[in-house]
Amino acid sequence: MAEASTESSVSRQRMSTNTELLSRPSRALLDRRRFLASSSTALGSIALTSLLSRDGLLAAPGTLLDPARPYAARTPHFPAKAKNVIVIFCAGAVSQLETWDYKPELIKWDNQPLPGGPAVTFQGPAGNLARPQYAFRQHGRTGKWVSDLIPHLAGLTDEIAFVHSLTSTTNTHGPAENFLSTGFALDGFPSLGSWVSYALGSENQDLPAYVAIPDPRGVPQAGSNNWGPGFLPAAFQGTTFSSKEPVRHLTAPGVSPAADRAARSLLQHMNARHLEQNAGDAKLAARIASYELAARMQLSVPEISDLSTEPAHVLKQYGADDTANPDKAAFAKNCILARRLIERGVRFVQLFNGAYASGGKLNWDGHSALKEQYDIHANILDQPAAALIRDLRQRGLLEDTLVVWCTEFGRMPFFQKGAQGRDHNPDGFTCWLTGAGVKPGVSHGVTDDLGQRAVQDIHPLYDFNATILHLLGLDHERLTFEHNGVQRRLTNVEGHVIREVLA
Repeated sequence: MAEASTESSVSRQRMSTNTELLSRPSRALLDRRRFLASSSTALGSIALTSLLSRDGLLAAPGTLLDPARPYAARTPHFPAKAKNVIVIFCAGAVSQLETWDYKPELIKWDNQPLPGGPAVTFQGPAGNLARPQYAFRQHGRTGKWVSDLIPHLAGLTDEIAFVHSLTSTTNTHGPAENFLSTGFALDGFPSLGSWVSYALGSENQDLPAYVAIPDPRGVPQAGSNNWGPGFLPAAFQGTTFSSKEPVRHLTAPGVSPAADRAARSLLQHMNARHLEQNAGDAKLAARIASYELAARMQLSVPEISDLSTEPAHVLKQYGADDTANPDKAAFAKNCILARRLIERGVRFVQLFNGAYASGGKLNWDGHSALKEQYDIHANILDQPAAALIRDLRQRGLLEDTLVVWCTEFGRMPFFQKGAQGRDHNPDGFTCWLTGAGVKPGVSHGVTDDLGQRAVQDIHPLYDFNATILHLLGLDHERLTFEHNGVQRRLTNVEGHVIREVLA
């Protein structure tokens, strides 16, 4: 009896020792009560899955997010016309009246008081009506009237779908940038690029799915809100770098390449062991994935940022060789960088033109001396942006790439009292699309005869963002994320696809 008792004790001790070697989930399976409870739950889950599958309510393959591979390519809601996006964001609110929205009546009423009496706008009393500060002329087969301010972009009008009747909810730059980029004027909501990379991932696992390229002169007023993830997982924040400011701290100081590779290999092995012991920890998996992407970027980013491999004729085409205008040359290099990122499968590239500064010195906020300021800003924007579109087309990339030109709101048809500039106007302005899935040569929506207010086919910016998502194969009503008990989406509870601009 004593021997049997001893053997039983030794057996239990061995079982206890073996059990300790198992992972926590494996030990739980040896608990009889837990096993029976899990079995009943599993049977119910199988039945539920069968019912959901029968009714077509299961997520499509590739749409579920794997925390360990957050940037893996995922399937859209329906076949997409565009695979990638470049957004050219002109910060400071470009005047539609000096660029895309031709108003002959404004020439007729030049220097006359506003009909109906003087107005008080964002920065105070209005002065008289003011004609466009640049001549307009017709372009292309469509005969589209475009300003001489932007002759290079004007030459592309046959390829562009203009929306002239956009509206915003606010006339203040920071909140308006938020509204354009995130669908909300308040801080804390995910940017368009974060929503897209969350939904679709990326075709390139060595570069970020989402890259924001600030203007060489600085960042826009709302700063990182324009590329922030809000309440989405942090992995989907835009990564900022440019031709002028590469990603910092990529090189391991004082470590040889061989030692660096060995350390990475060991770390990868240790991370895999740790993740296996903590299966189901999504935050841990996401953190490991982020560090692994950073390690791969040490090799990929310096190569893609090195523009010395670009032929001289390409640099000249973009204006990147313009030694007389270093700001233009730097922006041109950012445009080349945007094309290189798209070539390598980066999903979403946000290219900024204009930085935050009072008085419109570094952006399009033309309050005091609009023509003088716009002469500077248009010279930086026009040739490089037009060259980017032409280069994408020539390389066959425009077939899969959507290019968006946007600004946070427009300008008023009158000058401000005592100034030679226009005040903020959220009631009618222009943005446009070109490339994959876009109907070329379209002008949709109308503002009134003076260009102050949208009066036909009025579209809040919710519609514009819904259209971008649609071209990527995403239904803006289905692309949601639960936050604080609310199913949030880019378009809030608004938004309709602008089908008139779709091919």
